[in-house]
This record gives sequence, C-alpha cells and structure tokens, in this order.
Amino acid sequence: MIKTYRDTELDSRIILADREADLHRFKEQDFFKILWNRGEMMHLNIDGEELPMEQDQMICLTPIQNPDLSSLSGDYFLLMFNREFYCIHENDHEVSCEGLLFWGSSELPVIQLDEEQKPKFESLCQILVDEIETKDRIQGEMLRMLLKRLIIKGTRLARKQLFPESVGNKQTELIRQFNILVEKHFREYHQVRDYAEMLYKAPKTLSNVFADAGHKTPLEMIHYRITLEAKRQLKKTDKFAKEIAFELGFEEAAHFSRFFKKETGISPLQYRNRAEI
Repeated sequence: MIKTYRDTELDSRIILADREADLHRFKEQDFFKILWNRGEMMHLNIDGEELPMEQDQMICLTPIQNPDLSSLSGDYFLLMFNREFYCIHENDHEVSCEGLLFWGSSELPVIQLDEEQKPKFESLCQILVDEIETKDRIQGEMLRMLLKRLIIKGTRLARKQLFPESVGNKQTELIRQFNILVEKHFREYHQVRDYAEMLYKAPKTLSNVFADAGHKTPLEMIHYRITLEAKRQLKKTDKFAKEIAFELGFEEAAHFSRFFKKETGISPLQYRNRAEI
C-alpha cells in the first residue's frame, strides 16, 4: 500500500506505506519519516550503518538521515511528510519534538510500543489511512491534526524511555534545546562552550547533564552532526573538500580532512569513492 495526499499549491505531501509498498522512488526525496516495525526483527541501513529494529519499535528520521527504504521487509507502517506539510521547527511549540524525536543524532531515538500503547497507535494509524482516502476540503487539516497527535504520543514515550527517572524535565529540556542549537549552528560553532553560553550554562553543567542521562558527550554530539553533514555533501554533491570544509566552518581543508578521518577512519576522498560504488 502507498497512499498519498498532496496539496499542489503548497507542494505539501504526506505519504503512508506498508509492507506491500515499492519505495524506490522516494529514495532521494526530503521527507521526515516515522517507521513502526510491526513484525519480526528487521535491519534498516541508515547512512551506511545498520540499525536492528525489534518488533513494535518505532524510529523518527529527519530529511538529512537517509535510510535504504528498499531494504524494508516484513510488517511495517511508514509515514513520510515534507516540511511544506508540517514543519516541526516552526511548530515546535505544538509538539516539542525537535531535538528529541527528530534530530541528526548519533543516538537515534528508538521507541518501544508496549501492550498498552500498541492498540492506541494501531487505531491512530488506521484513522490516518481512512482520512487519506477521504477527499474533501478539510482533508489536509485532518491529516495534520492526526500527524500532530502521533508525534505528541511519540514524544511522550521518548521522554519516558530515553531518559532515566533521575533526569528531570528541566534536564531533559536542556538536552533538547542543546540539540536544537547544534542543528542550527553546527556550521559556525564547534565547541561546547559556544552552546553553553547560548543556554546560559557552564560547559561542565552541560557535560554533567548528558552524563546523568547516559548520553554521549556534548562534544561528541557536535562532532557527529558536522560529520553527518560532511558525508551528505560528499555523497550528494560534486563540491571539493575545500568547499565543504569552508561551509562547515573549517579555516583550512587540511583541518577538515584530519577531523573527518578521526571521526570516520577514512579520508573525505576515500569516503566519496566508496559512496560512488
């Protein structure tokens, strides 16, 4: 099944797909994605790294994260939407999911649906399918409302599952705001102290909060986001390493090359050559 709603004036789209779907044509398109594995264990390749997904686990991906959708198999439910349909950044006040569910993290949030939550998500997904088949003038708003409800439910579960009970709401929100700032400024600012200043916190405070949450360090998060963008540019553009280095805030191409090799184990040129194979 592939079902699509599209507003041609705004070019806004939302797409629902399941195990019967042929997803090859969506490979290079910039969609936010919510994937629920409803069947047995599956292995999803995301930017060259394999993610095992157990039954009833759910992940959320941003347009910068590139899953191999052709590798999807078994029983799953996939929802995709573009920024024109619903912008999570502009509407963060409604759903508070940016930097928590949707962000360019090395620690991809994986949510487990338990026996209590599973029927609720089943019902919501079925209503989405019903609405995408209902053609009328309020169809778009109905689908947006249901999408927001799905995201809010996922965000609530993420807050419970991704952080220990000892980490309070203030610490969770601090981590979320840090992630949002990294997404916005990673090209300009590469040091933890820059983000600590924006958050009116000491760098040590940030590091302690991340440690208490069991997350990677703030610096590792910054480095991962820079590396992810570098990989995207090397794979999808013909830009020279020097151009990419400048766009990512490196004064010298050599500094960028050393950074990239330290993070990935190979040079930018080697990565590009492998990506072309």
